[in-house]
Amino acid sequence: MAYPRSPSSEPVKPQRMRGNRPAYTTETLLDVAVTVFTTRGYEGTSMEDLAAAAGLSKSSIYHHVQGKQQLLGLALDRALDGLFAVLTQPGATSGPAVDRLTHVIRGTVRVLLDELPYVTLLLRVRGNSPIELAALARRREFDQLVAHLVLRAQRDGEVDVGLDAAVATRLIFGMINSLTEWYRPGRADRLDLPETVVQLVLTGLAPRPGTG
Repeated sequence: MAYPRSPSSEPVKPQRMRGNRPAYTTETLLDVAVTVFTTRGYEGTSMEDLAAAAGLSKSSIYHHVQGKQQLLGLALDRALDGLFAVLTQPGATSGPAVDRLTHVIRGTVRVLLDELPYVTLLLRVRGNSPIELAALARRREFDQLVAHLVLRAQRDGEVDVGLDAAVATRLIFGMINSLTEWYRPGRADRLDLPETVVQLVLTGLAPRPGTG
Protein backbone atom coordinates (compact mmCIF):
# COMPACT_ATOMS: atom_id res chain seq x y z
CA MET A 1 0.00 0.00 0.00
CA ALA A 2 1.34 3.44 -0.87
CA TYR A 3 1.09 6.22 1.67
CA PRO A 4 0.96 9.96 0.91
CA ARG A 5 4.24 11.75 1.32
CA SER A 6 4.98 15.36 1.88
CA PRO A 7 5.74 17.28 -1.32
CA SER A 8 9.20 18.60 -2.20
CA SER A 9 11.01 15.82 -0.38
CA GLU A 10 14.05 15.43 -2.63
CA PRO A 11 17.23 14.76 -0.65
CA VAL A 12 19.43 17.70 0.29
CA LYS A 13 22.82 17.49 -1.40
CA PRO A 14 25.94 17.58 0.80
CA GLN A 15 27.78 20.88 1.04
CA ARG A 16 31.53 20.93 0.54
CA MET A 17 33.75 22.58 3.11
CA ARG A 18 34.44 26.21 2.29
CA GLY A 19 36.98 27.95 4.46
CA ASN A 20 35.93 27.62 8.10
CA ARG A 21 32.28 26.96 7.30
CA PRO A 22 30.94 23.52 8.29
CA ALA A 23 30.14 20.96 5.63
CA TYR A 24 26.46 20.05 5.71
CA THR A 25 24.79 16.83 4.66
CA THR A 26 21.09 16.09 4.48
CA GLU A 27 21.02 14.80 8.04
CA THR A 28 23.05 17.57 9.65
CA LEU A 29 21.05 20.32 7.95
CA LEU A 30 17.81 18.60 8.95
CA ASP A 31 19.05 18.21 12.51
CA VAL A 32 19.55 21.96 12.73
CA ALA A 33 16.15 22.71 11.17
CA VAL A 34 14.30 20.29 13.46
CA THR A 35 15.93 21.80 16.54
CA VAL A 36 14.96 25.32 15.50
CA PHE A 37 11.43 24.30 14.44
CA THR A 38 10.87 22.59 17.79
CA THR A 39 12.28 25.49 19.79
CA ARG A 40 10.71 28.41 17.95
CA GLY A 41 7.77 26.70 16.26
CA TYR A 42 7.62 26.17 12.51
CA GLU A 43 5.55 29.29 11.88
CA GLY A 44 7.87 31.36 14.06
CA THR A 45 11.01 30.23 12.26
CA SER A 46 12.42 32.26 9.38
CA MET A 47 15.09 31.33 6.90
CA GLU A 48 17.29 33.86 8.69
CA ASP A 49 16.85 31.85 11.90
CA LEU A 50 17.81 28.63 10.13
CA ALA A 51 20.82 30.24 8.48
CA ALA A 52 22.04 31.65 11.79
CA ALA A 53 21.63 28.31 13.56
CA ALA A 54 23.46 26.47 10.78
CA GLY A 55 26.21 29.04 10.46
CA LEU A 56 25.41 29.46 6.77
CA SER A 57 24.10 32.22 4.57
CA LYS A 58 20.50 32.03 3.37
CA SER A 59 21.76 31.63 -0.19
CA SER A 60 23.75 28.56 0.88
CA ILE A 61 20.62 26.92 2.29
CA TYR A 62 18.61 27.82 -0.82
CA HIS A 63 21.31 26.11 -2.85
CA HIS A 64 20.26 22.83 -1.24
CA VAL A 65 16.54 23.22 -0.56
CA GLN A 66 13.64 25.34 -1.77
CA GLY A 67 12.98 26.70 1.69
CA LYS A 68 11.86 25.81 5.19
CA GLN A 69 8.75 24.07 3.83
CA GLN A 70 10.88 21.44 2.15
CA LEU A 71 12.94 20.97 5.31
CA LEU A 72 9.72 20.43 7.27
CA GLY A 73 8.56 17.84 4.73
CA LEU A 74 11.85 15.96 4.90
CA ALA A 75 11.79 15.97 8.69
CA LEU A 76 8.21 14.74 9.00
CA ASP A 77 8.77 12.05 6.37
CA ARG A 78 11.78 10.78 8.31
CA ALA A 79 9.68 10.26 11.44
CA LEU A 80 6.72 8.76 9.58
CA ASP A 81 8.83 6.50 7.37
CA GLY A 82 10.41 5.06 10.51
CA LEU A 83 7.00 4.27 11.98
CA PHE A 84 5.60 2.70 8.82
CA ALA A 85 8.78 0.63 8.41
CA VAL A 86 7.88 -1.15 11.66
CA LEU A 87 4.61 -2.33 10.09
CA THR A 88 6.48 -4.05 7.25
CA GLN A 89 8.87 -6.02 9.46
CA PRO A 90 8.29 -9.79 9.69
CA GLY A 91 7.27 -9.54 13.33
CA ALA A 92 4.42 -7.20 12.37
CA THR A 93 3.19 -9.12 9.34
CA SER A 94 2.99 -12.73 10.48
CA GLY A 95 1.96 -14.71 13.54
CA PRO A 96 -0.81 -14.20 16.11
CA ALA A 97 -2.28 -10.70 16.20
CA VAL A 98 -1.19 -10.10 19.79
CA ASP A 99 2.42 -10.93 18.88
CA ARG A 100 2.23 -8.60 15.90
CA LEU A 101 0.81 -5.87 18.11
CA THR A 102 3.58 -6.45 20.63
CA HIS A 103 6.19 -6.09 17.88
CA VAL A 104 4.63 -2.84 16.65
CA ILE A 105 4.49 -1.34 20.14
CA ARG A 106 8.10 -2.28 20.85
CA GLY A 107 9.23 -1.04 17.44
CA THR A 108 7.35 2.24 17.76
CA VAL A 109 9.08 2.99 21.06
CA ARG A 110 12.44 2.27 19.45
CA VAL A 111 11.70 4.60 16.55
CA LEU A 112 10.76 7.34 18.97
CA LEU A 113 13.98 6.87 20.94
CA ASP A 114 16.12 6.73 17.78
CA GLU A 115 14.41 9.68 16.09
CA LEU A 116 13.39 11.66 19.17
CA PRO A 117 13.70 15.22 17.73
CA TYR A 118 11.90 14.22 14.52
CA VAL A 119 9.03 12.45 16.27
CA THR A 120 8.73 15.36 18.71
CA LEU A 121 8.31 17.71 15.76
CA LEU A 122 5.76 15.36 14.17
CA LEU A 123 3.66 15.35 17.33
CA ARG A 124 3.52 19.16 17.32
CA VAL A 125 2.11 19.40 13.80
CA ARG A 126 -1.33 21.01 13.71
CA GLY A 127 -2.23 20.93 10.02
CA ASN A 128 -1.54 24.55 9.12
CA SER A 129 -0.08 23.72 5.69
CA PRO A 130 -0.46 21.04 2.99
CA ILE A 131 2.70 19.33 4.23
CA GLU A 132 1.36 19.22 7.78
CA LEU A 133 -2.02 17.94 6.60
CA ALA A 134 -0.27 15.15 4.67
CA ALA A 135 1.69 14.23 7.79
CA LEU A 136 -1.47 14.13 9.90
CA ALA A 137 -3.12 11.89 7.29
CA ARG A 138 -0.23 9.45 7.51
CA ARG A 139 -0.41 9.49 11.30
CA ARG A 140 -4.11 8.62 11.17
CA GLU A 141 -3.38 5.82 8.69
CA PHE A 142 -0.76 4.40 11.04
CA ASP A 143 -3.15 4.59 14.02
CA GLN A 144 -5.88 2.84 12.03
CA LEU A 145 -3.59 -0.02 11.04
CA VAL A 146 -2.60 -0.56 14.66
CA ALA A 147 -6.27 -0.38 15.72
CA HIS A 148 -6.96 -3.24 13.28
CA LEU A 149 -4.33 -5.32 15.10
CA VAL A 150 -6.07 -4.58 18.40
CA LEU A 151 -9.37 -5.75 16.89
CA ARG A 152 -7.81 -8.97 15.60
CA ALA A 153 -6.26 -9.63 19.00
CA GLN A 154 -9.70 -9.13 20.56
CA ARG A 155 -11.19 -11.70 18.17
CA ASP A 156 -8.43 -14.10 19.19
CA GLY A 157 -9.32 -13.62 22.85
CA GLU A 158 -5.96 -12.02 23.68
CA VAL A 159 -7.32 -8.50 24.31
CA ASP A 160 -10.34 -7.54 26.42
CA VAL A 161 -13.35 -7.43 24.07
CA GLY A 162 -14.95 -4.77 26.22
CA LEU A 163 -12.38 -2.20 25.10
CA ASP A 164 -12.95 0.14 22.18
CA ALA A 165 -10.07 -0.65 19.82
CA ALA A 166 -9.73 2.93 18.58
CA VAL A 167 -9.67 4.34 22.10
CA ALA A 168 -7.22 1.67 23.24
CA THR A 169 -4.94 2.57 20.32
CA ARG A 170 -5.06 6.25 21.22
CA LEU A 171 -4.14 5.42 24.82
CA ILE A 172 -1.28 3.19 23.68
CA PHE A 173 0.21 5.98 21.60
CA GLY A 174 -0.54 8.50 24.33
CA MET A 175 1.77 6.52 26.60
CA ILE A 176 4.43 6.10 23.94
CA ASN A 177 4.31 9.70 22.75
CA SER A 178 4.63 10.99 26.31
CA LEU A 179 8.26 9.89 26.13
CA THR A 180 8.97 13.00 24.07
CA GLU A 181 8.08 15.11 27.12
CA TRP A 182 10.49 13.57 29.60
CA TYR A 183 12.92 11.16 27.96
CA ARG A 184 16.42 12.49 27.35
CA PRO A 185 19.11 10.68 25.33
CA GLY A 186 21.75 8.95 27.39
CA ARG A 187 19.45 7.56 30.09
CA ALA A 188 20.66 4.26 31.49
CA ASP A 189 17.21 2.68 31.08
CA ARG A 190 16.98 3.30 27.31
CA LEU A 191 17.21 -0.37 26.38
CA ASP A 192 14.57 -1.31 28.96
CA LEU A 193 11.94 1.23 27.88
CA PRO A 194 10.45 -0.68 24.90
CA GLU A 195 9.87 -3.78 27.03
CA THR A 196 8.51 -1.73 29.93
CA VAL A 197 5.94 -0.09 27.64
CA VAL A 198 5.00 -3.48 26.14
CA GLN A 199 4.40 -4.98 29.60
CA LEU A 200 2.26 -2.04 30.72
CA VAL A 201 0.18 -2.08 27.54
CA LEU A 202 -0.40 -5.83 27.46
CA THR A 203 -1.33 -5.87 31.14
CA GLY A 204 -3.90 -3.16 30.52
CA LEU A 205 -5.30 -4.85 27.41
CA ALA A 206 -5.49 -8.37 28.89
CA PRO A 207 -8.98 -9.94 29.05
CA ARG A 208 -10.71 -9.58 32.37
CA PRO A 209 -12.19 -12.67 34.02
CA GLY A 210 -15.37 -13.65 32.24
CA THR A 211 -14.75 -11.44 29.16
CA GLY A 212 -12.20 -13.51 27.22
